[in-house]
Amino acid sequence: MHRFATLYTELDRTASTLAKRGAIASYLRDAPAGDAAWAAYVLGGGKLRRLATSTELRQALAASTGYADWLIDESYEQVGDLAETIALMLPEGDGSLADEPLQTWMEQKLPALAKLESADRVAQLQAWWRALRPAQVFLLNKLITGSLRVGVSHRLVVQAIAQWSGQPTDLIAHRMSGQWKPAADALTALTHAAGDDEHLADRPYPFFLASPLEHEVEMLGDMDEWMAEWKWDGIRAQLMRRDGHVGLWSRGEERLDGRFPEIEEAAAALKSDGVIDGEILAWDAQEKLPRPFTALQKRIGKLKPGAKLLTSAPVCFMAYDLLEHNGSDLREQPLRERRDMLAALIDGVDPALMLSPPVVADSWTALTVERQQSRQRQTEGLMLKRLDSPYRVGRKRGDWWKWKVDPYTLDAVLLYAQPGHGRRSGLFTDYTFGVWDGDTLVPVAKAYSGLDDKEIGQLDRWIRAHTTDRFGPVRAVEATHVFELAFEAVQLSARHKSGVATRFPRILRWRTDKSIADADKLDDLRRLASG
Repeated sequence: MHRFATLYTELDRTASTLAKRGAIASYLRDAPAGDAAWAAYVLGGGKLRRLATSTELRQALAASTGYADWLIDESYEQVGDLAETIALMLPEGDGSLADEPLQTWMEQKLPALAKLESADRVAQLQAWWRALRPAQVFLLNKLITGSLRVGVSHRLVVQAIAQWSGQPTDLIAHRMSGQWKPAADALTALTHAAGDDEHLADRPYPFFLASPLEHEVEMLGDMDEWMAEWKWDGIRAQLMRRDGHVGLWSRGEERLDGRFPEIEEAAAALKSDGVIDGEILAWDAQEKLPRPFTALQKRIGKLKPGAKLLTSAPVCFMAYDLLEHNGSDLREQPLRERRDMLAALIDGVDPALMLSPPVVADSWTALTVERQQSRQRQTEGLMLKRLDSPYRVGRKRGDWWKWKVDPYTLDAVLLYAQPGHGRRSGLFTDYTFGVWDGDTLVPVAKAYSGLDDKEIGQLDRWIRAHTTDRFGPVRAVEATHVFELAFEAVQLSARHKSGVATRFPRILRWRTDKSIADADKLDDLRRLASG
């Protein structure tokens, strides 16, 4: 635990990607294999189950310190992170458990904690805290609450493993795709030289991600070198059939088997094996258009959808790339060849599996006109892909671009704020905004990105001085400030008090030039959602 806590602290204190990658690589080199495997798993975004409630953690802190509940609550409000609050308020432990291996904690101690009754769990937390130093207490509580946020991505962990092992990053990324389990032998398996059967394992390939087009489209050069297609708003996924067995993986590397049986049945009917990259969409077969993303949400959480849901919320798999065919890895072949093979593979198959059609235009100007039809087609814009491009790993610029339509915007009033997470846990950075419904401001969007550090600091000070009410960590504030928000779509929603839900809201700018009377009206959003 001591070694991993030191690494965690080092990662938390730097914003340098190179420094973080080097620190992780050094840890992997020096740590026992079992500890290194678990570190790679948790830092790379592996799912951690919450093992104790916030109430239990607070009870254990109160019992360990004798502090009153109000003092703990006030301290937590100032710090913004319960794990850090506990580490700061506890008396320093004796360190007798500091050298206990991370593997022992993850495989024995923490699973045993989850099986205890609540009172025994509180007592166990106290015993552990007495035996650890503050940095280790902080880390332990992060593991217990399942919120290990330290500014490290899965991609960065992959790069660190590649740096440590000397193997190509793409190879490590592929081996860690899917349901990679942390174990010493699993870590060893990541680092050996590539074999001929790398693609045969039951796992997806790392996804190739497009970059946003931030310059004039004409700068891409000769239009004949590019293919355009609609940017679909669904669930990015890989559909695979290997040795006749069908699997479906999300971009988040979650198995979706059983959730979309119509897609799996279509894949089972393919003429040959293959791995297809594409998008799961809620689909209107009559209109031949995707339905709003909210229609797809009805299916996401259903492990085994019933007949009624299958009928009311039909889906399709919009295929746009072929990564593997009959056991052969196609990713280094040019896109134009992969597309031809994909079209041949799914030709005549069930309509639940269809080819993403190219958007044809004879000039960039004509394609710009086509892009203006994106919202009518229930898409987010266009994808531009170089026809001779390989299928790369991650977000590598140059070959695939997403040319999204301009977002919708609205002017809204700041109503509520709460502390952020990680590096911003001591600042109010998560905001709720409202618009006018008659003479009342009603919440319509939450956003936490778009302001720079100076603006965040300024707004944080204002929020603390102009709080009107408190609801746990959330503060209601005086209706004073107007912000311009961007969002991709708005839909009617019975689950929201306002009756609408905005998709991907974020802050564009702080409108210090506007008063709250200038904010938009809820009726405008409702009309937009209905239209």
